[in-house]
Amino acid sequence: MDTDHGSRSRICGRTWLGESIPCMTILVIEDSRFLRLALERMLVKAGYDVIAVGDGKDGLLRAQDVPPDIILLDMMLPTMEGTAVLSQLKQDPLTKSIPVIVLSGLSQKNEKKLRTAGAAAYFEKSLLNLNDDGSSLVNAVQNVLAELTGADENLSKRVNAGVPI
Repeated sequence: MDTDHGSRSRICGRTWLGESIPCMTILVIEDSRFLRLALERMLVKAGYDVIAVGDGKDGLLRAQDVPPDIILLDMMLPTMEGTAVLSQLKQDPLTKSIPVIVLSGLSQKNEKKLRTAGAAAYFEKSLLNLNDDGSSLVNAVQNVLAELTGADENLSKRVNAGVPI
C-alpha cells in the first residue's frame, strides 16, 4: 500500500500462494462497548490486528501515535464527534493518507458529504449482522484496501477468497 504512514512489516504467520501475509492493523473508533467488542472480534477472526477505542479524542491520538492501515470511524462519539475526527485526520500529514471507513446509524444521505470530507467508504451499522462472521463489514474493509492498493488479479482473488489483504 502506498501511504505516508508506512505499511506493517510484521508477519502474521499466515501464507497465501506460498507467500507470508503481513499483518494489517485496523483502528476501530466506536463508543458503544458492545459494538466495539463485536467489531473487534469480527476483524480479529478475519485476520486483522485491531486497536479499539471508545471516543473521538482517544481515536485521534491513537491514529497519530501508531498510524493504522485503516480506520473504522463512528460518527456519533463522545469528546469529539466523528466529523471532527475525520477532518483532523485528513488535515494531519501523518494521518491524511489512512483510509477511513465511516460507520453510521444514519442513512446514506450523508455519504456524499463524508466522502467529500475524505472518507474512503461509508458503512451503515444496520447492515451489520452480529450473528454471523461480519462478512459484510470485512468485505467492505477488503474492498477499500484493494481499491487503494490498485488491486491486481491476485489481490482480487484474495479478496474474493476471503483472505485478508
